[in-house]
Amino acid sequence: MPKKIWLFFLIFIAVFVLDQLSKFLAIEYLGINKMPNFNTAFKSEYMDLVLVYNDGVAFSMLSFFKGYLKYLHLFLLLVLSGYLLWQKSFLKEHFVAFAMILAAGSSNLLDRFVYVGVVDMFFWHKWFEFAVFNVADVMINFGVALIIIKELFFKAKKV
Repeated sequence: MPKKIWLFFLIFIAVFVLDQLSKFLAIEYLGINKMPNFNTAFKSEYMDLVLVYNDGVAFSMLSFFKGYLKYLHLFLLLVLSGYLLWQKSFLKEHFVAFAMILAAGSSNLLDRFVYVGVVDMFFWHKWFEFAVFNVADVMINFGVALIIIKELFFKAKKV
């Protein structure tokens, strides 16, 4: 197997495991066994550690889909994967970012099947109140940022 494929799977596994581990710790130490909707365990000036089950997507959008959202999530991950297999050159250019994005999306999808929603635990509230998010959300945003930065600033000029 080429080195890029190994690296893709290594990054995928690392992001997936890191996100699931952080969610496991949140479940164990933030009191998820009581199934609270919003349970604050740690407060600071900038960010709180809380426990939230997000049954929607970003900012709880699409939560009206309820249990069907997991199937839409699965469909979108399969479409993205199919597109990347079809656009091999784009995947090769951004394999690190897509490994992060697909791993994070898969981890959040697993939550939708195992829990009542995606397990979120970080609540940023310094200067403005932001949505509660998790490690996977950060990895998705970081992956998208890597693609945008590379496309805008480091794209080789085609002659």
